[in-house]
Amino acid sequence: MESINIKELNDRIQRESSFVDILTMEMNKVIVGQKHLVENLLIGLLANGHILLEGVPGLAKTLAINTLSQAVDSKFSRIQFTPDLLPADLIGTLIYSQKSEQFQIKKGPVFANFVLADEINRSPAKVQSALLEAMQERQVTIGDETFKLPEPFLVMATQNPIEQEGTYPLPEAQLDRFMLKVVVTYPKKEEERLIVRMNNAGSFPKAAPVLKPEDIVRAREVVKDVYMDEKIERYIVDIVYATRTPKEYGLGSLANMISYGASPRASISLAAAAKAYAVIKRRGYVIPEDVRAVCYEVLRHRIGLTYEAEAENMTTDQIISEIINAVEVP
Repeated sequence: MESINIKELNDRIQRESSFVDILTMEMNKVIVGQKHLVENLLIGLLANGHILLEGVPGLAKTLAINTLSQAVDSKFSRIQFTPDLLPADLIGTLIYSQKSEQFQIKKGPVFANFVLADEINRSPAKVQSALLEAMQERQVTIGDETFKLPEPFLVMATQNPIEQEGTYPLPEAQLDRFMLKVVVTYPKKEEERLIVRMNNAGSFPKAAPVLKPEDIVRAREVVKDVYMDEKIERYIVDIVYATRTPKEYGLGSLANMISYGASPRASISLAAAAKAYAVIKRRGYVIPEDVRAVCYEVLRHRIGLTYEAEAENMTTDQIISEIINAVEVP
């Protein structure tokens, strides 16, 4: 009986996920290469999670989220984080109107569907926490009034990995609120040649609106319907547990490398991201490959390294690789 249900579910999700191809095609018109970045943006959008991007300047990070907002026909704001930025610059403030002799609410740039927090580690903790409250609660309080943020609401924050002078690194608890941490790399030679050619010609294509914000809200319901077997659930929990107690999984050598493991939020994010990845691949059920495909992005900012690991130039990605190879696949 169950196999028939899964077949029906698979057929339905194949039909309802046709928008993924349309959206990807529209984004690929503007963004050359960066397939990994585009895919992770879609995962974040469908799984209702926020994204932290790390990469050197000039790798189309701003362009990617701007293009996505154009394709979804929604509101986009870009906030450049600086050391003198105040929470009011982000969420809004109360302004006294002499005409009406009362305070009026002036909403800030966070009231948009897609928010780009550029160089989030450039601003102090006060501003970072104001944004993170909006990300977590999906609401903002100005004065004594609380306002819901629009749906869908996606924050993409960027960090520059090179310059660390005058920056305020995000604390672990705040990093944990990002569903994915995506490392953006340089384009391939052929892709870069195409970028140079497009810039020289001055012909910049623009994304046409192919979806509405309500289509994304509907698509998120489709993602929730994706079937996840108990074995896959156990596999996800095993991977996350291996970051906390590596000895139990025959990874004793990692015990001195990990200062703290991933939180339960990692298990939730891993399951949600795996479901979204299945929808992108036009499938109505999750397979172990889906979990492994999103594992690095979900876990890399949730594992703490000891001084010993840093001395040996061990990265979180290497730790995740060892865990994936050690944990039994269902």
